[in-house]
Amino acid sequence: MKIAAIAGSSLEKERTAAKWPLASEWRWAEDVSELVQCQDADLYLDMAFSMDKARIGHLSRLLPAPVMINSMVHTLEEIGHPFIRINGWPGLAEQHVHELAIADGTGPAVTALYEKWKGVYRIVPDIPGMISGRILSMIINEAYYTLQEQVSTREEIDTAMKLGTNYPYGPFEWSELIGLDKVHLLLTTLSHKDSRYTPARLLTETISGRLKKD
Repeated sequence: MKIAAIAGSSLEKERTAAKWPLASEWRWAEDVSELVQCQDADLYLDMAFSMDKARIGHLSRLLPAPVMINSMVHTLEEIGHPFIRINGWPGLAEQHVHELAIADGTGPAVTALYEKWKGVYRIVPDIPGMISGRILSMIINEAYYTLQEQVSTREEIDTAMKLGTNYPYGPFEWSELIGLDKVHLLLTTLSHKDSRYTPARLLTETISGRLKKD
């Protein structure tokens, strides 16, 4: 299976490749303009997707070939093209079952793609965060609330999470892998409709502090 992909970094290339069979033939592109030059790929994969009009325009030129994007916040309805959204957050995307949101009419193409390499996927609603992202962002947020109230330390909270739930990472470790800014963006987006997702003050202050340093 030929996969043309944008990963964004060497580490992301490793994580991306881990999602797909070792028999896959990879072609790595540095940016979206290079990606569209790749011919005859079975799948086009943009793990560094951003809600940019020009980028979306380039990706749309690859249709009707399967075009998969790592878009945890923006939905296909917002994007306006029948791409395939994958939950690409570290620690979630490497699972044996891929979490996907698809547009109407693209189900047969997705089924054919996964049957080709005997992969497993689950279709979830086309909503911000999908399912796992919503759960994980809430867990991270609660960890920041706990730290904010000085109930425990970062290290103790991470350890308790891993021992108590058998998760591969604690909430603070996971937030660093994902990028705290990405977690904050998802929480903020979700909080517009549900106040339970309102980012903890400490989480917001941590983001603000990093932005000032930058």
